[in-house]
Amino acid sequence: MVSQLKSNLFLVLAAVALLWAVEAVNLTTGHTLNTWGILPRTLTGLRGIPLSPFLHANLSHLLVNTLPFLVLGGLVCLQGRRQFLGVSLFVIVCGGLALWLFGRSAYHIGASGLIFGYFGYLVARGWYERSIRSILIALVTLFLYGGLVLGVLPTNTYISWEGHLFGLLAGVVAARIQGSSAKQQPA
Repeated sequence: MVSQLKSNLFLVLAAVALLWAVEAVNLTTGHTLNTWGILPRTLTGLRGIPLSPFLHANLSHLLVNTLPFLVLGGLVCLQGRRQFLGVSLFVIVCGGLALWLFGRSAYHIGASGLIFGYFGYLVARGWYERSIRSILIALVTLFLYGGLVLGVLPTNTYISWEGHLFGLLAGVVAARIQGSSAKQQPA
């Protein structure tokens, strides 16, 4: 059990290491990789759906995303490696596709959409599952990061509030789907 937990949490640390490695490469190229982000309603922008969470505008952008990624990703990972990978993939693809369809015409980059997805998933999971554990995790998530919800408001032109919104919604949908499939499982 403990070794499994360590292995699962190592996955989150490896993901953060990958974010930092990509930023190191991006930094040496003058952040030219950022053109591989999501550019809504363009063919080249589609490639940004799986790539944009790994790209950041600068070191401070990545720094701001690192701790919430570790904490919220770690809380998702407590449910297992499969859950972490499944929720991550669902949020990246569904949130990214919604952003590509409805976002404003600008490059959208950064792990914050995924972070908002983890937040939405953890809170909604408490609502849909209603187990003591999921409710406690939802409460801890709200206590630590409840202010994230303000990030879905269009306050700054350089912040992809759309990415935050669609990431959050994708996380909620992931929790709903998981809750529905868990109820259909035979006891």
